[in-house]
Amino acid sequence: MRVTGAILAGGLSTRYGGAPKGLEKVRGVRIIDRVRSALEPVVDDLLLIANDPEATAWLPGMRCERDVLADVGSVAGIHAALVHTGTPVIVVAWDMPFVPTALLQALREAGVGADAAVPESDSRRGVEPLCAYYAATCTGAIEARIARGDRRVVAFYDDVRVARLSAEQVAQFGDPALLFMNVNTPEERVLAEAHAAAADGGRYRQEA
Repeated sequence: MRVTGAILAGGLSTRYGGAPKGLEKVRGVRIIDRVRSALEPVVDDLLLIANDPEATAWLPGMRCERDVLADVGSVAGIHAALVHTGTPVIVVAWDMPFVPTALLQALREAGVGADAAVPESDSRRGVEPLCAYYAATCTGAIEARIARGDRRVVAFYDDVRVARLSAEQVAQFGDPALLFMNVNTPEERVLAEAHAAAADGGRYRQEA
């Protein structure tokens, strides 16, 4: 079955002064390009989900679509990716510079026979819903939760079959705190820059 890689460029970037945070560079490479490079080897097609009117210029040649549901939070990106593709998707938030391809491949494999596959982490939710695999069966579950007024990004997990990559499995790919690091502020970009050389393992050349 074909799987689409969806880059979720959501949020208003308020903590980044309104600037598109995924277009910021870490070690000379835009974060959005890092996400694309991580996804490309493990998916059959790519899609950008973004509401910014300038988004079509961010990744020339890549299809770009907007959210279908309004004012429902982060789950809108997952829902939009599923609706616009009609295929299972692997989603990655566009502010995560260090997600490795090997982890995304593991999520694709874990999704076989499940509706969702998600890695465990130390986040407040205990998982990373914006770095995960979702089958088309999740679409109705998301809509049903929204209809009941539950906008939590993981609310629909109770209504579908969820496979988890355990914390031990995730740790095989690196330090989870780094793998799932979000660059939401200029300060976090500086921190990401400090970690980038070790995290990249030579994958990216330092650019001027």
